[in-house]
Amino acid sequence: MRALTIDRTGGPEELTIGEVPDPVRVSDEVLVRVIAAGVNPIDAKTRAGRGVSAAIRDYPVVLGGDFAGVVEAVPYAAHPLQPGDRVYGMARVPRTGGSYAELVSVSSLSVAPMPAGLGFGEAAAVPLAALTAWGAVVETAKVHDGQRMLIHAGAGGVGHFAVQFARIFGARVTATGSARNAEFLRELGAERVIDYRSERFEDVAGEQDAVIDLIGNVADDTGTRSLSLLGTDGIIVNVPTGSWPTMAEEAAARGIRATGYSVAPDARTLQTVTRLIEDGELRVHVEREFPLEDGAEAHRLLEAGHVRGKLVLRVAAEPS
Repeated sequence: MRALTIDRTGGPEELTIGEVPDPVRVSDEVLVRVIAAGVNPIDAKTRAGRGVSAAIRDYPVVLGGDFAGVVEAVPYAAHPLQPGDRVYGMARVPRTGGSYAELVSVSSLSVAPMPAGLGFGEAAAVPLAALTAWGAVVETAKVHDGQRMLIHAGAGGVGHFAVQFARIFGARVTATGSARNAEFLRELGAERVIDYRSERFEDVAGEQDAVIDLIGNVADDTGTRSLSLLGTDGIIVNVPTGSWPTMAEEAAARGIRATGYSVAPDARTLQTVTRLIEDGELRVHVEREFPLEDGAEAHRLLEAGHVRGKLVLRVAAEPS
C-alpha cells in the first residue's frame, strides 16, 4: 500500500512517500481504508525523535493517529461495524501502523461510525484531539456548572474542543490565544479571551478552579505561571508530553493538585462526541488540508505554531 513513512527520526524532510506491506487484520481488529488522516503534535514529536519514538523497533514507520475511512474487513460476520461503513478513530502508533497510509488495522474498541454530516476530512480531525480534550476537561478536571476554567492555547487542535466541552458542561471559560483567534474562541464558548502577546494571563485571569495546560513550560514558563491562579482545591492538567518535567514538584510545593494526561482510543467516548457533533453542540475546525505527499509541509506548518483547529492529510479520494 501507499504510505507516508520515515526511515529514521529527524526533520519534516524525513517524511517520504513509499510502498509498505498492507496491515494484517487479527483478532478483534477492524481493517479500514483511510480517506483522510489528522495531523497532531505527537506525530511531529515522534518524527523528531521525541514523543513515542522510544517504542519504535523497526523502520520504515507510518505515523498518524487520527483517521476517517471505510471499513474493509471486520472480525466476524455479525459485527456491529460492516464493510462499507464510514468510520473514524485512532491508531496506536507505533504499536500499530499509523494513519498516514491507505489502510489501517485497529482494535474495534478504538473505531466508531462517523458523525452524520461530516466529510472525511473533518471527521479525521476529531478523534485524538477531541478524546484528549474530553479526558482532560471532563474526566480529569471534572468540569461542572459554574467551574472557573482556564484553557491555554484554546484555538488549537485540542484546545478548541476543550473550550467547547467546558462550555457544554457549564464552566466559565477563560482561554488564552492570539488576537486573531479572539472572536473564534468566543464563538466556541469562551467568556473571556486573553491575548498572550499583550497581557500576562496571571495578572488578569483571576482565581481559577482548573487549568487545562496545553503548552507547558516550553513557552514562557506557562505551566509554572499558571500555578499562581489556583487554590488548594484547584487542579492543573498538563497535556503535551515532555513540556513541563518539574510540574509535580512545583505543584506539590504549593499544595496544588497536578497531573498529566494521556489519551485513550475509546470508541464509547467517541460515540458521545459523535452525538454532540450531530446535535450541533460541538464543531470541528480544519485550518488546511494537504495531499498525503505534502505531509512534510503539514508538519512544518504545525511546528511553526498558531494553527487554528486541525490540519488534515488527504489519503484517498472520496468514495462514491
